[in-house]
Amino acid sequence: MDEDFILIRKIKGGNEEAMDSFVRKYYATILRYCNYHAPDRYIAEDLTQETFVRFFKSISNYRHRGKASAYLCEIAKNVCIDHSKKSCEIPGLEFSEFADEKYLTSIESKIVINQSLYELPDQLREVLLLHYFQGFTLKEVAAILGIGIPLAKYRISRAREQLKKILRKEDFI
Repeated sequence: MDEDFILIRKIKGGNEEAMDSFVRKYYATILRYCNYHAPDRYIAEDLTQETFVRFFKSISNYRHRGKASAYLCEIAKNVCIDHSKKSCEIPGLEFSEFADEKYLTSIESKIVINQSLYELPDQLREVLLLHYFQGFTLKEVAAILGIGIPLAKYRISRAREQLKKILRKEDFI
């Protein structure tokens, strides 16, 4: 039997240890996902917590049909959309906080990539985040977004092309 199926069954039965195990298992994955939608670490942590709160509130309606992580990412996507509707600002980083020049370069690189991702249309950015940054298969990406696999493949291809163009404009690649 699937480990998630067993955990979820225990959670539905009110087992708090199972809830803790479930959160520990998926917290980092959901935090990474939320961090790409809200680059400020504290906001991403809040969005991650909200994702788990919504999951546990709706646990009685949940039917295990594969990976629980795909369902969590679907909830996280909605939480991030709700958040972005409320706040259009993307908090930035203060470079003066970092003394090491090598570290500064990696921070700058991450910022350029994150900014470039935000220049993509929402549909294209979403498939890249799910597939490359969260490690979901094309089938899982299609299921999370409610689209067919051919459309998911097309969007990934298109997103990669557009991202390359954006990064070339920035003289990054």
